[in-house]
Amino acid sequence: MTGANHPLTGNFHVPAPENEPVHEYRPGSAEALSLQAEIKRIGDLTQSIPLSIGGKVFETATTQPVVSPHDHQRVLGRLSLADESHVRAAIEASLDARHDWSRTPWYERVSIFLRAAELMTGKYRDEVNAATMLNQSKTYHQSEIDGVCELADLIRFNAHYAEEIYTRQPKSTQGEQNYLDQRGLEGFVLAVSPFNFTNIAGNLPAMAAMMGNTVVWKPSEKSAVSTDVVRRIFEEAGVPPGVINCVHGDGKMVTDIALADPNLAGLSFVGSTQVFRQLWKKVADHIDTYKGYPRVVGETGGKNAIIAHPSADMQALLTGMTRGAFEFQGQKCSAASRAYIPRSIWTKLKGRLAEQIDSLVVGDVADHPTFLGAVIDEVAHDRLAAAIERANSLDDHTLIAGGTTSKETGYFVRPTVFETTDPTSFALSTEFFGPLLTVYVYDDKDWTQTLKLADRTSQYGLTASVYAGDRKAVAEALDILRDASGYLAINDKPAGMSIGKQQFAGARASGTNDKIGSPLALQRWVSGRFVKENLAPDTDYRYPYMGA
Repeated sequence: MTGANHPLTGNFHVPAPENEPVHEYRPGSAEALSLQAEIKRIGDLTQSIPLSIGGKVFETATTQPVVSPHDHQRVLGRLSLADESHVRAAIEASLDARHDWSRTPWYERVSIFLRAAELMTGKYRDEVNAATMLNQSKTYHQSEIDGVCELADLIRFNAHYAEEIYTRQPKSTQGEQNYLDQRGLEGFVLAVSPFNFTNIAGNLPAMAAMMGNTVVWKPSEKSAVSTDVVRRIFEEAGVPPGVINCVHGDGKMVTDIALADPNLAGLSFVGSTQVFRQLWKKVADHIDTYKGYPRVVGETGGKNAIIAHPSADMQALLTGMTRGAFEFQGQKCSAASRAYIPRSIWTKLKGRLAEQIDSLVVGDVADHPTFLGAVIDEVAHDRLAAAIERANSLDDHTLIAGGTTSKETGYFVRPTVFETTDPTSFALSTEFFGPLLTVYVYDDKDWTQTLKLADRTSQYGLTASVYAGDRKAVAEALDILRDASGYLAINDKPAGMSIGKQQFAGARASGTNDKIGSPLALQRWVSGRFVKENLAPDTDYRYPYMGA
């Protein structure tokens, strides 16, 4: 690292960001055949997945298998698990690297991650996709938009936003010069990432590091194969030793040690609401021992609603419900899991929805007809099976489609739709994080009341969709649902935001709403220092009013 002694001078600009084109992987295409070969290569391996601390990789004596959810007999890797000494070493490595990295010019830091984006979309595109498909059971399309396109988009747009932040300077007047020094936080950042998105796993540490911070990264052990590809890309791109330190292992152990360290500067978290609240409490418990007040940033759960007006286009609504609820097995924080449909539409839609849902292919994601793979593990399977069983046992719930599960070969859950007459049903308020959609049918005249019902039924505030052709109905929904979601789609599914166009995050129990993929998110990882240089210092202590 060159620190403050970088030889280049000038007013530097990053390339104007553009969204990475999404490859289609049509059957028989060259890109599909290339990816299938990589799926076979990775699928035939049992990789050793190490820790990475201070630029060195470590394999430990304690390991656990990483399997493919849709074929859980296939062991993709052996994951080395950290103990307390590894976590403390990662913190120490982060602190050792902080001085030089925080003083490395922003454009040099940014260029490293822009190089990572090029590696991701070029040399490693097939490997990132294949690892995501095998490890997280994502289809061709879902892995492409996640691990490759969205992570590259996040890096490229974050670089652009970083330039905006660093070049935004205060006014200077004749006789003085004013500067805004955007410093990295004092200490280290703990990044805790989930299994479900390769792009989130990579973005949490990269976003903080890009802004001059050093990071202890705790990824999900459930997605360790795809995470390790991202780690290697960062290292090949030139991220210096100690800037991003990757420790796998028991989440409670890692976070307990990191959050108790007086040098904790920030927590960047994506995961469940329950876990985030526990971590926030731990931060509060240690508040008297920290050097500063840690930044706490989190994106958590959702119970996202699709709300249709009687003027809605039924075919668009059918597509939005199917894609919004069941892509990637509903394992998206933004997935639709409840729907409010007017009776006039439901009488026509019900049969078509059931037919379409029952036709969806559930299976091996390497097979082109597959729409859904498997849920991530046996715990997820059993949780969803229990929810389906509970709903089936209630007189006010009617099974419309799906309702079966299997875990013999993979952790499969058929896409499932229930209709309920109970507006306070557990199925309309509880997050299941799986392919389970519950429909509440309302009388057409009760549109306004239904919007209010949807607003108060869930503790979450992540995403929502409104389907309507009537512009007055749309305006009313925007008003009543103003605080109900951080992202609201009109005549589109509630999932599937595009970086640079719509930013993702929510409030209420869904997190701190810092809008990943926007300048708001990056601003959390710098701490400003204003510097004034007086070019003509006063030499007399007296003010004019003190004259004779």
